[in-house]
Amino acid sequence: MSTAAAVHRVPVLVAGGGPVGLTLGHELAAHGVSCLVVERNPSTTRHPKMDITNSRSMELFGRLGLSELIRSIGVPADHPFDVIWVTRPTGTVLHRFAYPSQNAAWERIRACEDGSAPAEPPVRISQIVLEPALRDALVARPGVTLRYGWALRSFVQDADGVTATLVAEDGTEQTVRADYLVGCDGGGSTVRHQLGIGLDGTPAIRQSYTVHFRSRDHARLQRFGHVWHVQSAMGTLVAQDDDEAWTLHSRVPDGVDPDTLDPQAVLEDFLGGPVEAEILVANPWKAHLLVADRYGEGRVLLCGDATHQFVPTGGYGMNTGVADACDLGWKLWATLAGWGGPALLGSYEAERRPVALTNREGSRAHVLTRFRIAELYAAQPNLHDEGLLGEKARATLAAQLDEIGNAENECWGIEYGYRYDDSPIVALDAEPPPPVDPRRYVPSTRPGGRLPNTFVDGVSLYRRLGEGFTLLAVGAEPPAMAIERAAARGVPLTVLELPTELRPIYPEPYLLVRPDHHLAWRGGTDGTDWDAVLARATGWAG
Repeated sequence: MSTAAAVHRVPVLVAGGGPVGLTLGHELAAHGVSCLVVERNPSTTRHPKMDITNSRSMELFGRLGLSELIRSIGVPADHPFDVIWVTRPTGTVLHRFAYPSQNAAWERIRACEDGSAPAEPPVRISQIVLEPALRDALVARPGVTLRYGWALRSFVQDADGVTATLVAEDGTEQTVRADYLVGCDGGGSTVRHQLGIGLDGTPAIRQSYTVHFRSRDHARLQRFGHVWHVQSAMGTLVAQDDDEAWTLHSRVPDGVDPDTLDPQAVLEDFLGGPVEAEILVANPWKAHLLVADRYGEGRVLLCGDATHQFVPTGGYGMNTGVADACDLGWKLWATLAGWGGPALLGSYEAERRPVALTNREGSRAHVLTRFRIAELYAAQPNLHDEGLLGEKARATLAAQLDEIGNAENECWGIEYGYRYDDSPIVALDAEPPPPVDPRRYVPSTRPGGRLPNTFVDGVSLYRRLGEGFTLLAVGAEPPAMAIERAAARGVPLTVLELPTELRPIYPEPYLLVRPDHHLAWRGGTDGTDWDAVLARATGWAG
């Protein structure tokens, strides 16, 4: 029998405590916005889901003071990110796509002098490990309440806020009154369903079976050394921690009911023999390529998997959601603080939905490549033979794999080259944008794009940016009028002077950088209407 409790009031109610909901909580708390985060499950996830936090997410986590924590609990920094294709796990390597460890990537990043490198390397880390770390760091922040075992049942919104009903595992109900509700509640989002928002794209593009297990049979599981992904026609073995945690994503054979599969048998079939393993989680699942038609309505917004669902290849799911949370978080802060205008929250969908559509098609391309590779394996019946026939088959397939490449781990244009070209709060200019290339990032200071990073006196420029907006003065005097108009509008503005020597990367004297690293405006030293620039960037115009 349910019991009613007093109405709880909070500026922002976040429904869903996965990595995206937790990131949004951090974003809000970092700016002094109180929030309540509720998660229907009793604790953090038991499912591995993702195994990489990419460079762009690490840049965003760096803003929140979380990147060092995440690195400390990820795969050791001297371990590589290699991906290999093998004849089978007991066979031979057909092709190796070699990627540097974090330590080696740091050396490359710090040596880069043209702005083309990210500010941080990626981290190999399982969501099972990441979520508890984000949770523990979040509950330590003032103004945050985090509740597990509480689900959003329903909500009603009006012109002034949202009234939501929460229900606990024991049936206890509570009414929460919030200025804004954000649904970070996954692919089956209650918030999205109640708003009546549909999904566009392809559902159930692939049927897979996952076995997450613990084993220290290194002789079998690491016979190729420290490798992030071991891939064959039968599936992909992911080394979650390079020690004892592993995940197998395998194909479900045609005509087989996935619910009848024995996880131990699936694992041993893939590995080609018996293995001592503790099965932690095993289940079939279907991958989708879907994007929500809208990202919210009124004071109710959607974020993360509630707005987009991708095939895991490429790692776009959670990483796209982290950027969603950081985009939405600073806009909620600005709106609640009063310096954000009426167009600011509306820009959230205008900016993030096109990115989701691009990432959906990138994910589609990657899964179609996987389908093609499976066909190439099937076209080599002598792949496991000894002698000349086997050698020829392996050489042919190896050459094909090399030609196809490994775009799912190399799409830097998708990862940190995306731009907000259709945003009402970005002041575009006449310069044409850099060419769109999923695999290549071209540094540019064109508004809407991410600020190219460089190191000044050994410190990343990203670590020098302010909490709110940052005005970069590159070889120019800080404009007094910009500082004056920002103060009058209540806009938090940090002015950062950079030497003229950086003009090859930052050609304009002035660059206005948003809290999420994206450029809102650029310009010269003459005739700037600073009030108009700030009005546009903060949602009061356009």
